[in-house]
Amino acid sequence: MSPTFRTLIVLLALVLSFTLVYSVSFALDCAGDSTCVSIQQDIDKLAEDLRLSVNATTPLEKQVAGLTSRINAAQAEINKAKKQADTLARGIQDREQSLAEQYAIFKQRVRDRYKREKTFSPLTLLFSSSTATEFTRQIGYWETLERRDQSIIQSVGEEILQLETDKKTLEVKQGQLAELQKNLDKQAAFFKGEISKAKAYQAELSGKIAVLSARQQEILSEKTGTFQTTVGDVPLADDFNASPAYNPGFSPAFAAFSFGAPHFKGMSQYGAYGRAKSGQNEEDILKAYYGNVRIETVDTGGNINTSSGSMNIEDRYLMGIAEMPSSWDANNLAALKAQAIAARSYGLAYVGWRMGSRSVKSSICTSENCQVWSSSKASSAPDNWKRAVQETRGKIVVSNASGEIVNTWYASTSGGYQESYSSLGHSTPGFWDTKNGRSGWTSDAYEKIGGSPWFYKAWYKSRSGDACGRSHPWLTQEEMADVLNAWVVLQAGSDDRVSPLGGCWGGSPYSIDELRNKANEKGGAFTSVSNVSIEYSEGGYTANVRFSTNKGDVSISGAEFKKAFNLRAPGRISLKSGLFSIEKR
Repeated sequence: MSPTFRTLIVLLALVLSFTLVYSVSFALDCAGDSTCVSIQQDIDKLAEDLRLSVNATTPLEKQVAGLTSRINAAQAEINKAKKQADTLARGIQDREQSLAEQYAIFKQRVRDRYKREKTFSPLTLLFSSSTATEFTRQIGYWETLERRDQSIIQSVGEEILQLETDKKTLEVKQGQLAELQKNLDKQAAFFKGEISKAKAYQAELSGKIAVLSARQQEILSEKTGTFQTTVGDVPLADDFNASPAYNPGFSPAFAAFSFGAPHFKGMSQYGAYGRAKSGQNEEDILKAYYGNVRIETVDTGGNINTSSGSMNIEDRYLMGIAEMPSSWDANNLAALKAQAIAARSYGLAYVGWRMGSRSVKSSICTSENCQVWSSSKASSAPDNWKRAVQETRGKIVVSNASGEIVNTWYASTSGGYQESYSSLGHSTPGFWDTKNGRSGWTSDAYEKIGGSPWFYKAWYKSRSGDACGRSHPWLTQEEMADVLNAWVVLQAGSDDRVSPLGGCWGGSPYSIDELRNKANEKGGAFTSVSNVSIEYSEGGYTANVRFSTNKGDVSISGAEFKKAFNLRAPGRISLKSGLFSIEKR
């Protein structure tokens, strides 16, 4: 067997052996997983299937990467062998043609020899030779002819035998090459197909996991409360059970308190009220929240297009804005005036009104997604609100930096720190909304002066009032450790079964024991929490949360803790702000 064929057979054996291993592995993986076609809805099963599939495919891909070079080498050897076979075939063809010519000579030589042997007689040669010398020369000549003929006959005979041998070798080689090529093509197609199926399977699982993980985003969205709500005309009552003074009846007890809700940008409505109580006028208030701005009076006598129809801006639309309690007393009318100017500016900016093109170009909705508008309030505006609108008629907020109308965002309660935002070429400041800056938080926060019930609150109900069977937001030591275990598991990667216990979110959340076991697999579970401390950032957010646990002190960034808490805290318990604290009783 030639070295080329030995190499090919070794390579083919490697390919075949790897194929057998892979085919069994992949078949077992699929055979043991009934979700290959119809995947189960349980995210843990999906994630496990995906993990198993990736684990099975990853080494395969690595092996195939090396195998590809071996397959290429095998293909090169086959191609080389094919070329050699082609060369041999052409050589055989040429030799056959040459042999045909030699064979004709060979036959003539055979006939001549036969004749010589029949007619040759030493006595005749002796008597025909005139001298002994001539006789000797004649004898030598006949011997030379005999040797030449024998040589030609032997050579042609050997060539015929070798030609037949080479033709048989060529036939065998061509058959082997064809079989090798067939097997190589088969194996290459197999790998391509199986890896493709594995990738398609993983893509299917990833897609299903992504769909199911969207539920986590819904949980985060609802628990974080990034809705565009404001104080409105419905009086807000504080919930004693959500205050630090509440005694849940067990110890240690932990509760997460948010400073403010929901979006913390622009004007704080309760902060505006606190500023009005502290003697600031509407212009002071607006400049405090929107920064480098001025108040201008423009012609706003036309109509504005809304989802409730087209209406006069001043006499109908602004009269129906229901974003701030009209009951706030007349002695502090500056807060209502600041709200009227902000609502007018926001509405005009929203519909495309600009300083250089003072016309309405689009429409604004009348829900909290834009600005809340009430038909009944518009028809019978309370006296204080009517005064605020009428006494600020045509007044808008204009940026000194851009010369353009300001897109004046606002919300109920920021928790004492206003976040910066940029819109229409203007940027608002980020600052501590207190009488004394950072040092005044939280004792001198304007929202606290304004009496906001959302300034510092532990949230455990949905906006509709559903508490998911809980009467307070306080967690036991085991429940707080469970939140920390959720953080451990989430640090290792997404897991959709990290979701709230309590039944109000559906799905298949881990039990406390299951999550503890899961955390143990990821480096160690928390079983007890004895203390907690908070570190705040000058930028107005919780920087770190430090817990004393059975594993010693552990520090978690505020953002990571908020995510883990909102994904795992039972029921509707949640953090609404990135600025928060953890109370322990």
